[in-house]
Amino acid sequence: MTTTETDSAGTQADQAAVAALTQRVVAAWAYNDADAFAALFTEDGTMILPGVYKKGRAAINEFLTEAYANQYKGTQVTGRPLDLRFVTPDVALLITYGGVLAAGESTMSDEQTIRATWTAVRQDGQWKLAAYQNSPALRQLPVPGTK
Repeated sequence: MTTTETDSAGTQADQAAVAALTQRVVAAWAYNDADAFAALFTEDGTMILPGVYKKGRAAINEFLTEAYANQYKGTQVTGRPLDLRFVTPDVALLITYGGVLAAGESTMSDEQTIRATWTAVRQDGQWKLAAYQNSPALRQLPVPGTK
């Protein structure tokens, strides 16, 4: 992982706390714990996945409760930080690479890989997600007018 140095570079503790959000997501997912996952977000946080937009901790929790019982049942997530930079001492941008593994899988296919942007903010001394968005890592959008 690279850390971009700016005048607002976070302390080593802040860098570690923001990067640890990824492991907290992995842990919440491993237990299909929608409450723990949603608790990582600010009250008005947003989560964007391909075809999905959820705003607010309650909506994120509701979506994941249903998803863990259905399409995400038995799955795991994996990921690693690629880049971390601090916009201000209380706002950080984290870029990760990872994906969702189906039950029994230990490696991701190219089609399963994602890149994600995490916007973390410090609230009441804790780092929370204000926004999370992911998209396929290797699939490119078609150029308009081409086939």
